[in-house]
This record gives sequence, C-alpha cells and structure tokens, in this order.
Amino acid sequence: MVKRDTTKITTTKKSAGSKRVIGSKAETVEEPAQKPLGQRKRPESRFCLQVDRQTKASYATYEIAEQAALAIKKGHPIVRVVVYDTMECVNKVIEDRASEMMDLG
Repeated sequence: MVKRDTTKITTTKKSAGSKRVIGSKAETVEEPAQKPLGQRKRPESRFCLQVDRQTKASYATYEIAEQAALAIKKGHPIVRVVVYDTMECVNKVIEDRASEMMDLG
C-alpha cells in the first residue's frame, strides 16, 4: 500500500484565501482583517439622493441632486425619489413634471 501524506489543507468559504495546515506541521492561519459590521460610510456631500428610502448617491449642490432625481423619476415613475439635505435635515420629495401637468389639465 501507498503511504499517504498526513498534511491536510482546508479552505473555508467565509474568508477566501484562508488556509489551515493540519497534521504534522503546526497550524497556521492567514486571514485578512475584516471591517466591523454595522458601520456605514457617511455621505461625502450635503445632499443625498434617496430612492425608496435607500441612499444611492450624494451631491454637493441641490440643483445637481434634483437633476439626478428627476432623471430617475422620469424613468421609474412609481418609485419614491427624495433629495435629503444633511445639514438642515429636510426631505424634498421629487415629483415627475409630466404627472403634475396631467393633474392640472
């Protein structure tokens, strides 16, 4: 019979690249440092674009944020699009201009 090597290498799905050597050699683990869960990245700019209460982007000026919001609202009229001012803590709901015109006429 052929004698098998007693060293065994396993790789876990949780951390790709993590290897453990079990057997005749000492156990070594190489794992990258992970960021703690639950800490979200703060917006870089004052005005945040939110679609259905999820922040998608941030902009320096209200005008640029409103243009982006109108483009989304025009393509997807069902979703709720809001520009949120992080300094004043104020939401501005964006309505599609075409639907406003139909309501008036």
